[in-house]
Amino acid sequence: MNARNFETEMENMIASVRERGEKPALLLHACCAPCASACLLRLMEDFAVTAFYYNPNITDAEEYHKRLEELKRLAGLLNEAYEDRMASPVRVAEGPFEPELFYERVRGLEACAEGGERCFLCYEQRLEKTLRVAQDEGFAYFATTLTLSPLKNAARINEIGERLAAGSAVRYLVSDFKKKDGYKKSIELSEKYGLYRQRFCGCEFSRR
Repeated sequence: MNARNFETEMENMIASVRERGEKPALLLHACCAPCASACLLRLMEDFAVTAFYYNPNITDAEEYHKRLEELKRLAGLLNEAYEDRMASPVRVAEGPFEPELFYERVRGLEACAEGGERCFLCYEQRLEKTLRVAQDEGFAYFATTLTLSPLKNAARINEIGERLAAGSAVRYLVSDFKKKDGYKKSIELSEKYGLYRQRFCGCEFSRR
């Protein structure tokens, strides 16, 4: 069986949006400013994007809020630099800081290798919350910046997103944001805007 081309699938979904002449509201789960940077540039012309910061895996409060403030700063910079290209100004919505829910979700998998089952449960937890907020607040689409990282399994992330969205009025936008030099672009934007780039995903296990 041939692997799916999520980049092409995303482009087709966006093309369909353009053909309908819409600028639908999209809730983009954002793990940090560097990853969000390139993803926002891909989406902000065709969607009214809200970056949703919900990451209970970031268990250190200082680190959590540092990344949140950088995301807010990035949104302000992009809104100023690309105002004439945006469907609407990028908003940032803050989810609750609740690392206890992450620990509960991954209990028993503390020694699991990075990129394994513990991470998949973490992706699911974050996307579950994103979809719930999108449903409650009337968003048409939801997506995640997680597929930008070369270290994350885009196929598994998209499988989770599509499974959660099944039967929902909110559509999941499949993605593989690292394609088309997306990851390289995120590094360039991080350097351009002096964004804080962390050296670990978020949880204490990845930090080890």
